[in-house]
Amino acid sequence: MATVIQNKAGTLRDARLEIEEFNYAYAETLDQMDVDSWAEFFSDDAFYQVIARDNFESGLPLGLIYCEGKAMMKDRAYALLNTEMFAPRYLHLTITNTRALSSDTDGIRASANYTLIETLVEEPSRVQQVGKYRDLFVRDAEGALKLKERVCIYDSVMIDNCLVFPV
Repeated sequence: MATVIQNKAGTLRDARLEIEEFNYAYAETLDQMDVDSWAEFFSDDAFYQVIARDNFESGLPLGLIYCEGKAMMKDRAYALLNTEMFAPRYLHLTITNTRALSSDTDGIRASANYTLIETLVEEPSRVQQVGKYRDLFVRDAEGALKLKERVCIYDSVMIDNCLVFPV
């Protein structure tokens, strides 16, 4: 029995390390405002949502961002970078407390906390969003991790509606 528990713990520990490395690359891509490349972190049939915690916990589907499939994510990236309302800014995404929760034939279920900090020119930095990821990772044909599902559940009650940026 102990061997089974050790093997499962070892598998989840290895998955956590791989997911942490994935999340570091994910955060760096968004920090560089490279939203075109952001979509490449997802499988073709992925689901991505940014939703308020109270809506999520109440089972209400309305969120800030809702994308089904990589094509919709690419469309979101194009719209974000080509809107007239977009002002230059620096964003810093920090992803912490990564956990691999389970691993089975559907993929690897994981969670992590995230914080998005925004800096506008000539303004102090401020926390834009704080929340938790609920993820499902799968492997592509080459064996690399891809997100099949990322639900970003933010705690922040008040966020700027002028910034609907992927987290």
